[in-house]
Amino acid sequence: MKWTIFGKVDILHHMNLQVVGAGLPRTGTQSLKLAFEHLLHGRCYHMSVIPGHPFDLGPDWSLALAGGRPDWNEMLHDFVAAVDWPASLFWRELWEAHPDALILLSLRENAETWWQSLDATVLSVARKALAPDWKEGRGLLDLLERFTGAKNWDNPALLMEFYDRHNEEVRRTIPAQRLLEWQAKDGWQPICQRLGLPVPDMDFPWVNRRSEWG
Repeated sequence: MKWTIFGKVDILHHMNLQVVGAGLPRTGTQSLKLAFEHLLHGRCYHMSVIPGHPFDLGPDWSLALAGGRPDWNEMLHDFVAAVDWPASLFWRELWEAHPDALILLSLRENAETWWQSLDATVLSVARKALAPDWKEGRGLLDLLERFTGAKNWDNPALLMEFYDRHNEEVRRTIPAQRLLEWQAKDGWQPICQRLGLPVPDMDFPWVNRRSEWG
């Protein structure tokens, strides 16, 4: 028997997003991907599923980053949940397309802890594309520029400011009954409670730790 937040249904025939992750990268998104795939018996969208990630995000995300409006349902029709960039940067559009979805805002302890993790992982990759002779795409740079609204995104104070801004905007926008704030220390319990599912008899799938990069 397969479950969704709406009750018992066969999700192979009902592929609307049940969870929209609004959390930024380095907030446990790879672990959440595995967790949702286990809980919801379907695929969870994450940057890692994009063949050309992180610099070639494909035409649909390029359109969205340029201010266009792709067909959100068509883009994600094979998935039951979506987390991480680029999807979480468009949490508002995905929520409008899937208004019954649970919005999960994954967080770090604070903005500085988040930036430290981002700096040691994602930013170290993004900086490679700043080289004058770089020719392998700029998708990750486009994401950082959209997030901060600035070309000079490689600034700790700026990134931490927008970390807080992003999270506050999600909190202001999403009704409390559709929003779950989650940190890594929370594990399975709050997610399963909000989805109406039993807690799995297994450890939460912690992956993609900072020590695994580089």
